[in-house]
Amino acid sequence: MTTQQQLSLVTLGVADLAVSRRFYSEGLGWSPLLDLDEVVFYQMGAGLALALFPLADLAADVGSPATAGTPFTLARNVESPAEVDEAMARAGAAGAEVLKPAQRAAFGGYHGYFADPDGHRWEICHNPGWSVAEDGTVSLTAVDPDAGSR
Repeated sequence: MTTQQQLSLVTLGVADLAVSRRFYSEGLGWSPLLDLDEVVFYQMGAGLALALFPLADLAADVGSPATAGTPFTLARNVESPAEVDEAMARAGAAGAEVLKPAQRAAFGGYHGYFADPDGHRWEICHNPGWSVAEDGTVSLTAVDPDAGSR
């Protein structure tokens, strides 16, 4: 028997839920799936949600210390380099720290990085080798780095 490869929920521990709610909802323009006093959920795709949960509450729930910031990145793929530029500009205007301005990527796409108010790192990327079928299956192919559009 094989285990289903699936991710259903990503929970980010945040220092100040009101600040993070404002950043994601007003700053990035995302619509909450469920917005409660103690947690906010955003639909991120088919069967995938993102939760913002106060760091202290997350530590209590897990039963071990939790710290702000992440040693990983979350990524959002978009349809074009122009959409990367737009998303990066919107994040910066909302108070994100731009870690790497949008630019041509070594793999042949176009991307940039920002950190949200708690230091969670996001990559906004146009990857011409990334596609998603109607059933949600991801296809990923190598891209010629010399064929990039920017």
